[in-house]
Amino acid sequence: MRYLLMICNDETNDDALSADEAAARFAEYGVWMEEMGRRNVLLGGERLRPTTDATTVRVRDGETLTSDGPFAETKEQVGGYFLVECENLDDAIEAAAKLPGAQTGSIEVRPIWEM
Repeated sequence: MRYLLMICNDETNDDALSADEAAARFAEYGVWMEEMGRRNVLLGGERLRPTTDATTVRVRDGETLTSDGPFAETKEQVGGYFLVECENLDDAIEAAAKLPGAQTGSIEVRPIWEM
């Protein structure tokens, strides 16, 4: 079954990292990606631009409305995601727990709707 692992964190935390700390964090993600690739779990993933670059789209009464930024003010934002294929939810949780972002934020594990 496929699962989306959404990495949720306070994006201002990244601004506080030194260049060395940021490089170390990205290296941790690289290690995770290598392990999940060897296990044939990782299907894809990307880091997202900050919410300041986001646009929210709504359609009301046939009119398309856009606004800058996210729809809701939250302390944590989705900063990236990975798509994985795991045997079951327990395996997806195990993969999510190994993500570096789980140490400072949260990882939302969401099953993909399979038809």
